[in-house]
Amino acid sequence: MRVLGIDPGLTRCGIGVVDGEVGRPLTLVDVNVIRTSADRPVAERLVTIEKGIDAWLDDYAPDAVAVERVFARSDSSTIMGTAQASGIAMVAAARRGLPIALHTPSEVKAAVSGSGRADKAQVTAMVTRILRLDAPPKPADAADALALAITHIWRGGAQARIDAAMARQQLALAAHQRSSRR
Repeated sequence: MRVLGIDPGLTRCGIGVVDGEVGRPLTLVDVNVIRTSADRPVAERLVTIEKGIDAWLDDYAPDAVAVERVFARSDSSTIMGTAQASGIAMVAAARRGLPIALHTPSEVKAAVSGSGRADKAQVTAMVTRILRLDAPPKPADAADALALAITHIWRGGAQARIDAAMARQQLALAAHQRSSRR
């Protein structure tokens, strides 16, 4: 499975691709940060992010996209920019019919470090170890994007199986209800 992880942000949008499957070593494909200048209009910055994400989707053809779920922080301007970048990421993936998963920061921290309260340095250290990298990915937005991809590979496959089983169960229940009405 190839997953594109996106750590959304208006100034720095982390983006990384990881290949792998549960129970096997994971491999870094590529990682970077899409940057926009705070002195540019927001709409122009969003177009820059969209073009960057589109290029990565075209170049790396991921099987799924994992995006950090936006959560409330004290600075509403940060939330707004993060939410806008997150929406751009989801639209770009949805246009291609790719599965999109949203993972909370604490879920990602717990998946890669074992603690939902891990700090940025701990997450970066674990991403470096998990992907067997010679040096930590920088900046933190890049490491966070890889952590999202890792989390999705490790958890996303199980969640997809649960979702499929639930869908089969709902179909069976609906069929049973239709047949019992006859």
